[in-house]
Amino acid sequence: MAEAFGAEHQNLALRYRSSGSERFRAADEGHEAGFLGGLQSHSPAVEAYRLVRTNLQYLAVDKPLRSIMITSGLPGEGKSLTAANLALSFANAGKATVLVDADMRRPVQSALFGLPNVYGLSAVLAGSCTLEEALQPVPRAKNLWVLPAGPTPPNPAELLGSRRAQELFTGLINDYEVVIYDTPPPGMVADPLVLAPQVDGVILVVSAENSDYVQSQKAKEALEKVGARILGVILNDVPLKRMGYYARYYRRR
Repeated sequence: MAEAFGAEHQNLALRYRSSGSERFRAADEGHEAGFLGGLQSHSPAVEAYRLVRTNLQYLAVDKPLRSIMITSGLPGEGKSLTAANLALSFANAGKATVLVDADMRRPVQSALFGLPNVYGLSAVLAGSCTLEEALQPVPRAKNLWVLPAGPTPPNPAELLGSRRAQELFTGLINDYEVVIYDTPPPGMVADPLVLAPQVDGVILVVSAENSDYVQSQKAKEALEKVGARILGVILNDVPLKRMGYYARYYRRR
């Protein structure tokens, strides 16, 4: 897979499969506040998210990355759960963080966090409500707010490319330290290609078991054509049994 993205892009970290992650469970009692999928605070998955966060901070020391888009080559590669847990990782590090569900066609962030999706990004961009009405704090997760996708509009790409969207995204950067965008695959719809040039960088999520080399390559090329800055790749769905000593080490903690 590394050949598909070239030497200039790096694997930011691995996210390991956690039991029950498909059910989008909130963290149980005794787990680090807010991590989804029943991840323990010292599990390999949580450590991997911390590693991604650290690598992103070192990628731009002089000008910190403030807005990051998460996408994938195909649906089902784990980009939404990755976006959610990465946002939680920044929030747990003390960063005022907003997670924006910009996948207005198949939104999941409101369900992941157990939040209502009555108002959201689409409603704000359509002028149906204010950002303050749509933005929601996450219970048990200090420093994190979620902007749900809202009702599915007939024209998501047009909304994301509007002047109102540019003003909204600029306002989020002015008011918060980190903004994470969850977007659909760029090979499926134009939405992420409209948003990508407006953010500081893009992370491509690739599943170790379910990815398609051709689709991942096409996603990367499509993003580059619109001038997106690809920060790197997160390799997802790597079973613990393949990690040998390190998997056993983290299980004991």
